[in-house]
Amino acid sequence: MKRIKNTLLHGLGILAITISSSYAQSGGSLPAGAADGLPNWAFIWDPNVKVPPPDDKPNSLPGSSASYSWRQARDLFVAPDWHPSDHGPMPDIVANGRKPDVRACGSCHRAEGTGGPENANLAGLPISYFVQQIADFKSGARKMSGPDRPAKTLMMGSVKAMTDAEALVAAQYFSALQPRRNVKVVEAEMIPKTGEARLFFTKSPGGGTEPLGRRIVEFPDNEDQFELRDTHSTFTAYVPVGSVAKGEALAKTGGAGTTLACSICHGPALKGVGPIPRIAGRSPTYIVRQLYEFKTGGRSAGASALMKQAVDKLSPEDIIALAAYIGSLEP
Repeated sequence: MKRIKNTLLHGLGILAITISSSYAQSGGSLPAGAADGLPNWAFIWDPNVKVPPPDDKPNSLPGSSASYSWRQARDLFVAPDWHPSDHGPMPDIVANGRKPDVRACGSCHRAEGTGGPENANLAGLPISYFVQQIADFKSGARKMSGPDRPAKTLMMGSVKAMTDAEALVAAQYFSALQPRRNVKVVEAEMIPKTGEARLFFTKSPGGGTEPLGRRIVEFPDNEDQFELRDTHSTFTAYVPVGSVAKGEALAKTGGAGTTLACSICHGPALKGVGPIPRIAGRSPTYIVRQLYEFKTGGRSAGASALMKQAVDKLSPEDIIALAAYIGSLEP
């Protein structure tokens, strides 16, 4: 299955992997050329990476009796269901979407809501929170910064066309799913040399290492498995040395006025309280993007005012540290 090492990467795909040497040359500093401090490494989008034509040959994965072709895996009106016994019946809006505009929720976010570094993990989110986020996307109260990546444009197009009834059905399905740990947080100074698979980092097929610098780099542990949209996919997130302990101190104490203790709203284990979502164990890359959005106004509705107060004084390094600690927790 590991064709990435010797042939074409499908799905979101690579025809020729582009190495992110600019990050290494700058020490991975944040911001990376953005006047507003946009952490470019958390908003990856490289449109120059060419996607090879999909084929119809069935693929199999360990631990599953299902099979899907690359054409099916790329069809955003299909949610590949590699492990149907792991969840209840998928609603049609999750499994197939509604053409022409509403993509299958389970395609990008996966059949069990596990998502990936490029989007959100939806498993176990409170129903009211989920429904509110769809409404906020529709109203413009929740935006998505960075370049016009497919993860951004397709999401915005889908939610704008989604009915309230469809949003509720999807919310009920994802809320009933049990979150699982799928990210391993590793502190490091040097990491595997990186490339970009359009929307996420991948390891260079040529091997080698590069400095991590002041950023988080999150790799799928098996790129084929991830791009075939298997919900059992796992990830390794490399974070700066010392960031987990720093993030823990900030999350638990507020850092002497730098922020607020996360447990005040998200509960003592950061697993959510009532309509407030779980943050424990979520993708560190995703957490960075959301803290950035709260800080810069990309998320401005409802409880966002409380989050704005919590993030206003955070430095880029504080945001990385909090994301590293939160990602290291059991969901």
